[in-house]
Amino acid sequence: MQSHSRFSYNFLWLSIALMPLLGLAFLFNIQPQDFWWLMRVGQETVQNGAVPFTDTISWSQAGQPIVYQPWLSGVILYLVYEFGSITFIFLLRGILIAFTYGMVWWIANEVSNAHLATLLVFILGIASANNWSVRSQLFAYPLFALCLWSLSRWQNRNNRFLWVLPIATLLWANLHGSFILCFSLAGAALLFGNGDKRALFITLFLMLLATLLTPHGLGVWEYIFFMLNSPSDQLFAFEWAPPSNAGWQMNIFFAWLLAFAPLAALSPRKLSNLEWVWFLGIGWLALTGMRYVIWFQFLLAFLTASLLAEWTKSLDLPTQTYPTLNFGFGIFLLAIPLMFITGLRERWMGTTVTVYEMATTPLSATEWLVQHPQACSNLWADYAFGGYLSFALPACQPWMDSRFNAYPPEQWSEYVQVSRAESWQEMFDREGINLLLLSRAAQPVLIEAVSASNAWCEEYRDEYAVIFSRCEAK
Repeated sequence: MQSHSRFSYNFLWLSIALMPLLGLAFLFNIQPQDFWWLMRVGQETVQNGAVPFTDTISWSQAGQPIVYQPWLSGVILYLVYEFGSITFIFLLRGILIAFTYGMVWWIANEVSNAHLATLLVFILGIASANNWSVRSQLFAYPLFALCLWSLSRWQNRNNRFLWVLPIATLLWANLHGSFILCFSLAGAALLFGNGDKRALFITLFLMLLATLLTPHGLGVWEYIFFMLNSPSDQLFAFEWAPPSNAGWQMNIFFAWLLAFAPLAALSPRKLSNLEWVWFLGIGWLALTGMRYVIWFQFLLAFLTASLLAEWTKSLDLPTQTYPTLNFGFGIFLLAIPLMFITGLRERWMGTTVTVYEMATTPLSATEWLVQHPQACSNLWADYAFGGYLSFALPACQPWMDSRFNAYPPEQWSEYVQVSRAESWQEMFDREGINLLLLSRAAQPVLIEAVSASNAWCEEYRDEYAVIFSRCEAK
């Protein structure tokens, strides 16, 4: 009875932690950069029964070899989209977020208590929600949490859940390139941990074998080294740049990081050697690149719960609980965010709700292209627009899209130069470009320059996009 009572009590506090996070997950718009091209990869994989190994999205790199390591993420997104349209994509994001932050809550609760775990997961959620874009990385978050949970159990001399690691690695190696993080956590545990090292060594070997069970085999490791050294990503993708204390979410992150040192020094509970290695290793990654911050935040929540545990013992389970009431109210809390999911919120709000990030998703302009297929030749488009076209209108291939590592740095440099209206006409003439799909938010200077040219005629304009074609082509 006591066990049932505690479980219901924990479930209630877990529900309190997840309710606002699910609401945010259902409200955030779909950003196009890594969503639409991934859907295109999933579509091709399903339709052809094989992962594409050459570029079929852009015409500038058509036929060039390419590795789509996160192919399984694309397949899942495409199948979910085909089954339930964009509503189910939002639901999928909510499920992944709930599982991830639920696991972090569970880990924090095991080393502290439900009240503290709820507070920390709420802070973690609002601080890291800017990383909830629907992309392949979203599938890796729950796997990271599972690896951390399994290894924390192993550190306490419990080998029962080591089997989670090879299974998580098998999925992870086909979902996102960050699977190397699980090896980092486990490798550090093997060297500095207190658990059964023989069992962990065997587990690490099985994890390594699991990474070979992908369409790319050993190529999945070559892909990791390529990504870590890709000049196009590191020079032009903002997520590879070091984080800066700009914006309230990063304010929370840096404040948490600064508060951690005195907390670790004053806490009665001292971090183990392994926990310090995890903290310093993942922390170093987070300070070298924005893309690593969220992984470090997961770890911070767990370690902070450990350090605060002694000071929060009085917040443990009360002497009397009401399991039925706890379960009922917890389920009610988890159901509330569903009213914000697209397809349902329009019914009670009475207005059309924006689902996509409109400034980077050219819905209306794409409809114009659909109605004028003869115009879609040698297209040069805003890179985010190109990402949307890759799935919404595959026949209209852009010069480039939002896959940073699919293009050499020289091509990205030229793209940036042209977007600034520098040497744009020479480049368009050299490449034989006949059609332009430009972003009013990202390329206003280029739009102004093209509008002033007698060589280009405006075909279409809306709040977000402008389409030009060569006048002589008429």
